[in-house]
Amino acid sequence: MDSITFHKHEGIGQICIAHPPVNALSADVVAGLAQGLDQFEADASLRALVIHCAGSTFVVGGDITAFADPGFSTAPFNQLLARIEGQQRPVVASLHGTALGGGLELALACHFRVAHSATRLGLPEIRLGLLPGSLGTQRLPRLVGPALALDMMRSGRMVGAQEAQVAGLVDALSDAAPLASGVAYVHALLLTATPIRRLSQTQVVPGDYQELLAAAQAAADKKSAYPAEAAVVRCVRSAIEDDFVTGARVEAEAFDALRGSPTSQALRHLFFAQRQAAKVPGLDAQSGRLPIESVGVLGAGTMGTGIAMCFLNAGIRTVLIDSAQAGLDRGLQMVRTTLEANVAKGRLTPQQLEARLGLLHGALDDQALAECDLVIEAVFEDMDLKRRVCERLGQICKPGAIIATNTSTLDVNVLAQASGRAADVVGMHFFSPAHIMQLLEVVRGEKTSPAVLTTVLALAKKIGKVAVVSGVCYGFIGNRMAEVYMREAEFLLMEGASPEQVDGAVQALGLAMGPCRMLDMAGIDVGAKTVIEYGKAGGLPPDASYRAVVRKMFELGRFGQKTGVGYYAYDGRKALPDAQTARIAAELAQAHGIAQRTNISDQEISERLLYPLINEGARIVEEGIAYRTSDIDVVWTAGYGFPDFQGGPMFMAQSIGLERIVERLDHYAQTRGNSYGYWTVSPLLRRLAQERQRFAA
Repeated sequence: MDSITFHKHEGIGQICIAHPPVNALSADVVAGLAQGLDQFEADASLRALVIHCAGSTFVVGGDITAFADPGFSTAPFNQLLARIEGQQRPVVASLHGTALGGGLELALACHFRVAHSATRLGLPEIRLGLLPGSLGTQRLPRLVGPALALDMMRSGRMVGAQEAQVAGLVDALSDAAPLASGVAYVHALLLTATPIRRLSQTQVVPGDYQELLAAAQAAADKKSAYPAEAAVVRCVRSAIEDDFVTGARVEAEAFDALRGSPTSQALRHLFFAQRQAAKVPGLDAQSGRLPIESVGVLGAGTMGTGIAMCFLNAGIRTVLIDSAQAGLDRGLQMVRTTLEANVAKGRLTPQQLEARLGLLHGALDDQALAECDLVIEAVFEDMDLKRRVCERLGQICKPGAIIATNTSTLDVNVLAQASGRAADVVGMHFFSPAHIMQLLEVVRGEKTSPAVLTTVLALAKKIGKVAVVSGVCYGFIGNRMAEVYMREAEFLLMEGASPEQVDGAVQALGLAMGPCRMLDMAGIDVGAKTVIEYGKAGGLPPDASYRAVVRKMFELGRFGQKTGVGYYAYDGRKALPDAQTARIAAELAQAHGIAQRTNISDQEISERLLYPLINEGARIVEEGIAYRTSDIDVVWTAGYGFPDFQGGPMFMAQSIGLERIVERLDHYAQTRGNSYGYWTVSPLLRRLAQERQRFAA
C-alpha cells in the first residue's frame, strides 16, 4: 500500500511508514507492514532491516475507532510483531517525535531501538480504560523492569529519550534523520556482531517484587471504577512469574474484557469528544489566525494571576495589571510563589523559573496593555464594572488586538458592544485555579470574527487547555447547567436533607465533590453574587424561594471555606457538619411554605440533581449554545469534576435511558409542582426518548 514502502540500499532493508498525520496503525498499515516484511524476508542478500516513519513522528498508536468494532482483534498486529521479533537478521526501530501505544509495542518487538533526543515514549492506553494489547505488558517489564513498566502503564506518562536510554528502553540516541540514524546504528551492530535480543525469550531480572506488586494492587483497589489499573498489575505479575506465552494469554483476556467495559467506552467517548470540540462548523482552523506574541491580563487577583501563569508557562510575554499597588504586589508574589513551588517539586528547573519570571511585567497603568496582542479582563463578576472595563479596553488596545472577557455568566454581547469593537471581543472563561484546570470555555459573541475565534482556539491548545466553544447565554454551557443543579440542591436542603446527604448521594456516582462542598470551596459569596447579578439582568424566575439558601448564607457572612463556615464548618480544610446550616434551611423553608420531611432518599437526590442538569444540556444543544452533546460532556468532565469514567452527563444519560429520565422529570413536575417550569422536559430530550422507545419496540 502507498503508506508503507520498502527500499533496500547497500545491503540494508528499509520499511518506511508514511500514514499522516500521526502514522496510526490502521488495518491497512498493518497489512502494508506485513508486505514490507515479506519483501525483506525474500531477499537473503540484505543484512538487516530498519523500520522508520516519515513526517513528524513515529507511530502514535492504533486506530481507536476500530476498538468499537465487535470483530476487532489484535491478532493480526501481534502476529506481525512475532514475525518481526523472530527475524534472524537484526531489526532496528528508528524513533522520532513520539512512540506511543502500538507504536512503542512495534518498537519493542524490534531487536534494537535508536531514538532522536527529543523523542517521547509511552503506553497511554490506561487513559482509554485499556491496557497495551500487543504484548506491551509482557515485553516492557522484561526490558526495563517491573517498577518502570508499572509506572508507565498505570500513569500513561511519556518518558523522554534520555530517561529511556538510561532505563534501556532505547539503545542509542541520534539527532540525525530517522532513516540515517537507523542505518548508522545497523552498521555499528554489524561491525561489532552484536547478538540479536528477543524480549519474548527474555526473563524479568530476578528480584523480590512482591512489595512492589502489593503496593500497585492496593492503589488499583482504590480506583475500582478504573478496572484497567488492576488488569495492568495482573499482567505485570504474569510477566514476572510466567512464561511469555502465558503472559500473552493473560494480557489478551484482560484487553478483550476492558475493551467492552463501560469505563473504556466512556473514556473513548471523551477522547473523541475533545477532538470534536475543536471543530467549529463553518470555521477553517487553518486560516485567518492572528499572531499572539504578548498577552495582557487586567486584574491581579487569584483568577488573573492564574491566567497569567498559563501564558508564562507557554513562553508568552505577559503583562499583569492591577489598579492598586498592594494588589499588584500580591499577584506578582503569587506567581513567583507558585513557580518556586514547582521548582521545589522538581517540575521546573531554577533556570526555567527565571525565564518565566523574565516574561512577566507588572504595572498599575493600563496603558501598558496598549501593545498587547490579546488582553483578558479578569475583574470581579459585576456587569457594570466589566462593561466599563471593556469600554476602556476598546479605547486603549491596539487595532487588531483581541479583547477577551473572563466572565463566567454575563452577557458577552453586551460587553462586546461596550468595547466599541465587537468583532474583536470573545469570552475566555478560565476555571479556577486557572493554571491547573483543563477547561477553557470560549464564548463566541454574535459579532466575534472568525479570525478571533480561530486564534483563541489555537492559543488554547498552545497553553494546554481543552477548549469548548459556547454561544452566549447566562452561564454559557457549564454554569448554566450548574445553576439548575444548585437550584435543586438548595430545595433539597430546605426540604430537610443535610449537606452531607446531598453531597454523598452524587459523590457515590463518582463526582469529585457534591454541590455544597463545591460551593464552599469556590466561595459562597461568589455564587451568591452570580445569582444577584442574574437577578439584575431579569433572568431569575418570579420565585422568592429560588436560591434562597445561598443568598441567606451570603447575607450572614458564611462564605465557605475561606471564612471557616458555609454549608459546613471547617477545621482547616476539613469539612465538618454544622447544625446552623439545618437551622437556616428550616427557617427558610418555613418562610417560603416549603414542607420539611425525613424520607428523602439518595436516589431522589441524585435524580433531582442530575436529571434537570441533563435536561438543561438538551436545551443548550437545542438552542445552538453548544454544537454537540459531546461538547457538554467535555465541559463537565474537564471543568466540573464530573467522573470521566461516566463519560459526562450526556453520555451517562444514554446509559440511564432517556425514557427513564423523561419519566422521572414528568414525575417530579406532578409531585412537586411546575409553576416555574423547573421540570418541563426539553422537546429535544422528549423526542429522542420517544425515538429510542420506538426503536426498542
